[in-house]
Amino acid sequence: MYPEHVAIIMDGNGRWAKNKGLPRISGHKAGVERLKGIVECTINYGISYLTLYAFSSENWNRPKTEINDLMHLLSLFLANDAKRFLKENIRLRVIGRRDRLKKSIVKQIEEIEINSYKNDGLNLIIALDYGGREDIRSAIINIYKEFSNNNISIESLTLKDVEKNLMTTGIPDPDLIIRTSGEYRISNFLLWQSAYSEYEFIKCNWPDFDNNIYIKVLQSYGKRDRRFGKLNE
Repeated sequence: MYPEHVAIIMDGNGRWAKNKGLPRISGHKAGVERLKGIVECTINYGISYLTLYAFSSENWNRPKTEINDLMHLLSLFLANDAKRFLKENIRLRVIGRRDRLKKSIVKQIEEIEINSYKNDGLNLIIALDYGGREDIRSAIINIYKEFSNNNISIESLTLKDVEKNLMTTGIPDPDLIIRTSGEYRISNFLLWQSAYSEYEFIKCNWPDFDNNIYIKVLQSYGKRDRRFGKLNE
């Protein structure tokens, strides 16, 4: 049985480039190409949701030149590949802050989200300027405003109230989270949503995460025993 929702921390572009004696931007370009291959493979295996951690809220601390390169690649992806995805019945959504992005990029995102809204194929979610802590923080603020304006007691707060105010509202929690590059951490990614996710940490860098490795991970997931705190009879 394959997962309904796969989330991937696409890590290791810079190390991939360094190992080959190339500039970091070459690694990011290779990463975009691998992204496209993984999207196609995900569709072929009938997986409904794919979330990709493209740019974290902490990535703003990188050198300005690298950030500019990443944003340029993002703009090209939205202008070319993301529009091609529309023809493949993919619905594209972006989670994360938008106030720190260029207005031109925000406009591209909004246009694609609107144009793909009725697509009922793969749900492709891009986590851009995203952080799990900020996601929970903004949910708390929204809940406070809603409860205060409607004189609702805070004691009546439910888990569903939190979930519907997260950036992923309407999206099921990830069944499987994959991280490449050999790092064993989640880097502030989907902290609330990953409470019962299965994890797979892969040693290779993201540009080397080919379809064969991906398929083996999906097959391995199918052998896992997910109990969600219960006992299997």
